[in-house]
Amino acid sequence: MKNEKNIFKKKDGSVFYLIVFVILFVVLIARTFFGENLKHEFLKNELPNQNAEMTVKAPIELSFSDVLRRSGEIKTMEITKGDVATGKLKDGTPYRATITYNPEMLEKLSDNGASITIDNSDSMMDSVAKWLPIIVGVLFLVWLLRLMRGGSNGGGITRSLIGQNPTKITTGKTKTTFKDVAGIDTEKQELMEVVEFLKNREKFKALGARVPRGILLSGEPGTGKTLLARAVAGEANVPFFATSGSDFSGIIVGLGVAKIKEIFELAKRNAPCILFIDEIDAIGQSRSKHSFNDNDREQTLNQLLIEMDGFANETGIIVIAATNRPDMLDAALLRPGRFDRQVNIELPNLEGRRDILNLHAKKFKIDDSVNMMDVARGTTGFSGADLENLLNESALHAVRSNHKAVEQSDIEEARDKILMGPVKNRKIRPEDIKLTAYHEAGHAFVSMHYSNITNPIHKATIVPRGRALGMVQHVPVDNKVSMTIEEVRADLSIDLAGRASEEVFFGKNKITTGAENDIAAATRTARYCVTVAGLSDNIGMVAVNQANTFGQKTALESASEKTAEMVDAEIKNWLDSAYKDAKSLVSKNKATVEKIAKALLDKETLSADEIRAIISGKKSTVKKTVKRVSKKSNAKK
Repeated sequence: MKNEKNIFKKKDGSVFYLIVFVILFVVLIARTFFGENLKHEFLKNELPNQNAEMTVKAPIELSFSDVLRRSGEIKTMEITKGDVATGKLKDGTPYRATITYNPEMLEKLSDNGASITIDNSDSMMDSVAKWLPIIVGVLFLVWLLRLMRGGSNGGGITRSLIGQNPTKITTGKTKTTFKDVAGIDTEKQELMEVVEFLKNREKFKALGARVPRGILLSGEPGTGKTLLARAVAGEANVPFFATSGSDFSGIIVGLGVAKIKEIFELAKRNAPCILFIDEIDAIGQSRSKHSFNDNDREQTLNQLLIEMDGFANETGIIVIAATNRPDMLDAALLRPGRFDRQVNIELPNLEGRRDILNLHAKKFKIDDSVNMMDVARGTTGFSGADLENLLNESALHAVRSNHKAVEQSDIEEARDKILMGPVKNRKIRPEDIKLTAYHEAGHAFVSMHYSNITNPIHKATIVPRGRALGMVQHVPVDNKVSMTIEEVRADLSIDLAGRASEEVFFGKNKITTGAENDIAAATRTARYCVTVAGLSDNIGMVAVNQANTFGQKTALESASEKTAEMVDAEIKNWLDSAYKDAKSLVSKNKATVEKIAKALLDKETLSADEIRAIISGKKSTVKKTVKRVSKKSNAKK
């Protein structure tokens, strides 16, 4: 059963004070902008009862000079606070004048028989204008005091200012269990102790054992961190509270601290339970004496540290957090007693990818001819989310192709689309098609030559996808975790074989820019081997350049200028040697490479078996496919 509860609920009458405040504020604005106009309009339009028979003259407007000039005609004058005077002339005509207070003028009017009255008392509108701001201020202070008084029970001021809290808490038994998690068996075993503790706490207390209060799950995006946290709660049959680090941050100071208090208070009332915080690096970044502008985030982090290992240690709450950047977290957050167990979830290996594919395949209608192990071999570097997306794209392609079930060809097409992009549908020059075919033929032949050393070839194609005009794909046969120097040399030759084939068949002046990605990949490999892996005899076993966490380009930090020059020269020697080897292999087997190129021009795509048959001289039994290359677009490799 799942119930979604909001952390914060309105419990006070602060809305009433807010409404009153708004009404009074509107009245004040109306008084300021429209009060005088309304008063003047009222004076102009004031009329007697319609049944009256007498006629009332409309007041006339007199200037200050008119008052001085016609002082003998004025019968009465009433001066209110300010500079407005009203009254009647001796002929009964009412008037209204704007004057400047002048005792001599008033004495002259009095000598001429005028009755003068001066009223210094405030009008109703003046009183309202004087007291309204004070009343509004007092009500606003009362509102704030009520909110702050409610804040001790859950951050009342912040929750009223932002409305409903966006954090959704899922309670009850989750349906996810360890059966729904595949490909990370080692990581599941790490969390089994937590499940056992939640099921039988007394068993651990009897031996004095303390189960980790916090578990940090780290790893690449899509590896199953959130899924694993839900599975722990599902296996233990305990409430599962889920939130994210960004929910504790906002523009209002104190919001994060209030939310931390509230969510831990809710978890304590439902202990034992799992509290999951996704993307914890949003609030758990390392504190620094220079981070003056991040004081609110640091206060939120301090509150989290207190809640995780404060004065009450036996709360029954196990906090599971997930992040892609564990290196950014504060050291106090990672110490024993808080997140005292860290589980790094790596990308799945070959068997793991197969298990994940088999798990997700239950949701799709897969043809019996599909071999999931073959699919797993061709998806090196895919995460669990990537594999699920691969099967979904395959199903979409099967629907477009009117297949009754997802076939191997659908999966192949989906994988190529994910790795290289969609098929291009524009024209390219015939000479570019020919150059691409010979380029890929060079890659394919050298790959076959070193097939007993490196990963075997899967297929070669000249169908343009994304920015590539063609490519040769390789698939691993097992879980390779390191490379020998022999394998490195072979891979470098394979990378540069395309450029070597262009030069052998078309000459030095006809080589193209199509090898840019190959050269970049070969350079990265050679630089890694020379500067980090210590595979160069000339440089030696020295880590000349440390890896950059953010993937940015950096200089050789730990190298002198002389060493940097040696490194550059050594990398060039490695690449020159690999290119020389690839060019030699293509030149000695020029006829065979040309056969592969012509087969690519004829069929567009060649499988490993077809390429092997061409090299061995056997006739291929694969039917000729319809050419589509002439309709494709020109793009870089």
